Amino acid sequence: MKKIVFLGAVACVALVFTSCKSSESAYRKAYDKAQAQEQAYNANTTNTQPEPATTTTDTTVPVVAPLDQRPADQTRVVDNNDNVTVRHENVNYESGEPLKAFSVVVGSYSIKANADDLLARLQRAGYKATEASADINGTTYYRVISATADTKGDAVTSRNAIRGSLYNPKGDAWILAK
Repeated sequence: MKKIVFLGAVACVALVFTSCKSSESAYRKAYDKAQAQEQAYNANTTNTQPEPATTTTDTTVPVVAPLDQRPADQTRVVDNNDNVTVRHENVNYESGEPLKAFSVVVGSYSIKANADDLLARLQRAGYKATEASADINGTTYYRVISATADTKGDAVTSRNAIRGSLYNPKGDAWILAK
C-alpha cells in the first residue's frame, strides 16, 4: 500500500513539472505581439504633426510666475519658530545669569552636584549658563540652561547652535518658557 501511494505521489510530481514548462513558441508569440505594438506606436507618432499655434485670448490659461533661482550660498533659510515645542514650567532661579522669558535647557538632574558640574563646564567654555530648579510631582529637578532669551526665535537659534556640541552631544536641548 505504501508503495502505491509513493508511486502515485511521484507520478503527480512528475506530471506537475512536465506540464509547467514554457514553450519557445509562447515566448515567440509574446515577442511578436510586443514588436507589432511598438511599430504601431512609432507609426502613429511619426505621422502626426503638431497643431498650429492659435492666437486666442483664452483667459482659462493659468499664469505661472518665473522661478527665482539663486545659488545655495545666497539662499536664506527661514525657520518657522511657531512650530517649535516649548515646555512651560514654574522654575526658581538658582545661580548664574538671570532668567528671561525663554531658556535653552541642556541638562536636567535630580542631583544638584551633577547640575553644578555641567553649569561650571558651560561657564568655563564661555556660555552665560544658569541654573534653575523645578518641583515636578514632588521631585526637584535642577535645570542647566545654556542660554536665555527674550524671544522664542532667539532661544531657538541658541538651541540649534548648542545641539550636537561637545556640551550637548546627544542634541537633546529644549526650550523652557517661564
